[in-house]
Amino acid sequence: MKQNVKKVINDSFDDLSDEMGWSGEIGDAIDISTPKDIKFGDFSCNVAMILASRHKTKPREIAEKLSERIRENELFSSVSVAGPGFINMTIKPIHWVERLKEILDADESFGCVDTGESKKVLVEFVSANPTGPLHIGHGRGAVVGDTLARIMRKAGYDVHTEYYINDVGLQMDNLGRSTIARSLEALGENFDEPPYKGDYIKDIAQLFLKTKDADLFSKSDDKLVEEARDFTASRIMDDIRADLKEFRIEFDEWFSEMSLHANGEVEKTIEILKENNHIYESDGALWLKTESAGDEKDRVVRRANGVTTYLASDIAYHKNKFDRNFDTVINVWGADHHGYVPRMKAVVKALGHDPSRLVIRLVQLVSLKKSGQSLAMSTRAGVFTTLREIMDEVGVDATRYFFLMRSSDSQLEFDVDLAKKQSSENPVFYVQYAHARCCNIFVTAEERKIDLALLDKNIDLSLLEGGDELALIRKLLELPNVVESCAISLQPHPVTQYLTDVSALFHYFYRHNRVVTDDPALTRARLFLTKAVRIVLRNGLDILGVNAPERM
Repeated sequence: MKQNVKKVINDSFDDLSDEMGWSGEIGDAIDISTPKDIKFGDFSCNVAMILASRHKTKPREIAEKLSERIRENELFSSVSVAGPGFINMTIKPIHWVERLKEILDADESFGCVDTGESKKVLVEFVSANPTGPLHIGHGRGAVVGDTLARIMRKAGYDVHTEYYINDVGLQMDNLGRSTIARSLEALGENFDEPPYKGDYIKDIAQLFLKTKDADLFSKSDDKLVEEARDFTASRIMDDIRADLKEFRIEFDEWFSEMSLHANGEVEKTIEILKENNHIYESDGALWLKTESAGDEKDRVVRRANGVTTYLASDIAYHKNKFDRNFDTVINVWGADHHGYVPRMKAVVKALGHDPSRLVIRLVQLVSLKKSGQSLAMSTRAGVFTTLREIMDEVGVDATRYFFLMRSSDSQLEFDVDLAKKQSSENPVFYVQYAHARCCNIFVTAEERKIDLALLDKNIDLSLLEGGDELALIRKLLELPNVVESCAISLQPHPVTQYLTDVSALFHYFYRHNRVVTDDPALTRARLFLTKAVRIVLRNGLDILGVNAPERM
């Protein structure tokens, strides 16, 4: 509807341009907003302010002239000028109601838009070190990245998802040493305190002992650490994959950092940057020039002892991403990586790409509220709430929905007790119950022998022009705009607010209006509306990766 309104405004401007001496075009410069209060109309436009600045004229005079021409279009029931020159427009009810057909015709594809125009986008997210189970912080980043990918697919982008496995470096050797220490402990031998202390290491150590030869500890230290490291990382990655699958997250690719070293990409990338004078040598080490791009200082990519840093792998990984011809590369990172952003922007520029093609979304911390207590988390100390634990306690639906209720750049307090409530206080229950209520209405209709096969035929749409119905219809038709907006802003949380708003309007409509009545025409019309609500709620919940139950 907003596009229809914009076209009328553009056409009205073109019609008046010669008469009024207006030059240029208004195009996409105008902002068409939805007033918070319906008394100001369905849409409000600032076009007069833009033209006034351009033509040195009072905006209200321009608004009055434009509104006269806009008012002639049969789309509107009223057009008025407010304040300094805002044009407020109210759509005729029948035009809202007729668009319900679009929802039923599109069905599962309602909400899809073509904003992306099939541009290729890579979304990398989670990418947790394989040194322990996923905790709730990883869980939030996981659902943010996954939902972003879902939204962008709905918006017409060609999306590829990826998990980067950080399986190289000192952290991995420390992981192997931790398993060795717990193995020695299990055998009653002396052992050094392990770097990673969680009970999960003890469990893996027991498996390690069962699958290895009796002469395990007669091997060289390096060989033993390598075996323990690979065994432990493999077990942890198996658990991570299983947890994410249950969390309804699948990746198109699991990309190993080790592969970048094995195929020589790290060294090749360093040589390319050296040739282009983006890397220089000092004190025997190789440094990447990042300070000039906003970083605190230049960064080491290869130490004087010849060992490459994590940054060197990351540079090669991002070169690999852009070599795969993605138009946009999106990284979803934890908030503790904020200092890494200018560094990676400098890397992308040094690789010869526009830094704006790398988009980084930081996900803030999660605190767990349960009986008024909050737990500090540390993977090494083994004190954390795992994603598995929270999924088991409140369910996948509630976990995903709660992680998405606030902007990812805001800290989130996860209220476990609220997430478990089977009442309207629980946001996800509230939305799912609205969908189940829609489904139950159709069960009632079938019990009343109403022929649902004829639902989309002979509908008297004028019966849906009441205030409750129109408020609901307006909101239902916003889903494509919500998808487009979220795809552009790369923020998924507005979808949860939208679904809450739809549910509130539907619950209100249900409380004040019987759907299945003694009036066949009214019943068909309201079932038609209810079916549209069911489609929008189902499609919206699907974007979030949350189930739409038919019974609750």
